[in-house]
Amino acid sequence: MSHCHDEHDHHHHDHDGHDHSDDITPALQNLLHGQIDFSAVSTLNETDPRSGAAILQKTWAQRLEDQPELRSDADEQILMLVPFTGQVRLHSIILRTSASDSAPRTLKVFINRDDLDFSTATDLQPTQTFELAQTSDIQEHPVKRVLFNSTRQLGLFFEDNFSGGDEDETVITYLAFKGDFMKLNKEPVSFLYEAAANPSDHTPIVGTKQGMGSDIGRGGA
Repeated sequence: MSHCHDEHDHHHHDHDGHDHSDDITPALQNLLHGQIDFSAVSTLNETDPRSGAAILQKTWAQRLEDQPELRSDADEQILMLVPFTGQVRLHSIILRTSASDSAPRTLKVFINRDDLDFSTATDLQPTQTFELAQTSDIQEHPVKRVLFNSTRQLGLFFEDNFSGGDEDETVITYLAFKGDFMKLNKEPVSFLYEAAANPSDHTPIVGTKQGMGSDIGRGGA
């Protein structure tokens, strides 16, 4: 899959010293790096505190760096809760693991669930399930977009790895998302629609919006 290598490579590939012509090179504006609420990211069963947030904070230019890494602690499972600062239309999940048995094998993704723990993630039907690759290359997994049009938070359940139960540690070195970001502006949109649709409605509106609503609704009269 090609994503305009020629257009973007010279902007951000020169300084890493490698030629990664096989990589997926997304248009930078489609990466949702700046829309992740890093301070609110929660990762269950991580060896080092905040290492889940740390791999999310890597930029595209840092995608092939081995450190920092997210490593599971007590067993091979990892559960990440990733909130966004607004609403996104998710296109794909991008990650880098390894060619070893510690590479995650199954990823179950849940949308807009605030109640996830390992028990619920195991029992619930995921929004979508991915079979990951055992490789150190960057891999991109497109989502079924119709299911992720109104994403505010993702739950990522890395259920197992390629060891078949022999390796307790699962390791991930890069994680990113591609999609469209939509600022949450439902309130003003809803308010303007109400005012325009009901020009003769004199119901008081709490706060300073009353005058503005009257002007808009009555064409400035």
